[in-house]
Amino acid sequence: MSKAFPTAHETAMRTLFAVAAAFLLASCATKDGAPPIPSGGTNASAIMTESDETNARKRAKLRVELAIGYFQQGQPTVALDEIKQALAADPTFPDAYILRGVVYMRLDDPAGAEDSFRRALALNPREPNALHNYGWLLCQQNRFADAQQQFTAALSVPNYTDRAKTLMTQGVCQLKAGQRAEAERSLTQAYEIDAGNPVIGYNLASILAQREEWTRAQFYIRRINNSPSASAETLWLGIKIERQLNNREAASQLGAQLQRRFPQSREALAFERGNFND
Repeated sequence: MSKAFPTAHETAMRTLFAVAAAFLLASCATKDGAPPIPSGGTNASAIMTESDETNARKRAKLRVELAIGYFQQGQPTVALDEIKQALAADPTFPDAYILRGVVYMRLDDPAGAEDSFRRALALNPREPNALHNYGWLLCQQNRFADAQQQFTAALSVPNYTDRAKTLMTQGVCQLKAGQRAEAERSLTQAYEIDAGNPVIGYNLASILAQREEWTRAQFYIRRINNSPSASAETLWLGIKIERQLNNREAASQLGAQLQRRFPQSREALAFERGNFND
């Protein structure tokens, strides 16, 4: 096996965890910025509509929406204060606990995060966003078996719309646990749902490169590098894969792109030195 790829794989993992963390920490909010419905769509009769909401719940939702805004602006402590006020208004609001767990993760307080996710799950044991984020927290603590239980539970929730996100995270966790075959299966399933996700594609390419399956690795990394999602890390992995396939012109083109777009990156400096084992 090529000596270049153990280090490349470590680089891939660092990038993957950084990107995944940024993505997952905001996962308690839906695409439009509103918190998800705690029921996860498992019981139509239990879905709360606006007319069902108490004034306390409405106040709590408003505070949570404000907290999400502050969190997205990089003000986690201000967000935490809004969450405290949300829970003072309605201590039975699962979304507030989920967001509190996410904020505590950002603040590097795993005990606070775990308590928050457990409280959300006590209110709704099948809340997929709580299960997902709790699984990611456990994975970061190397509690891999417990993490997998949370991911499996989230994926078992009917009509769960963020399956690709959880499959991706499960694959990340399995890689961290050294379970490469399981990770590849999870990530492949995630890719079938969300082929445009660069974290999924990048990691699949890295796994295949480790096994010297260069053509298959090329398929995934080329899709990323031909998109706006290309980064210094994806271009660098693409260069190495193209070199292994003796595609010198493709490798050179990727190198030129790397130097043009990310001239100060460690990957660009390694390319200039011709240090392809970096």
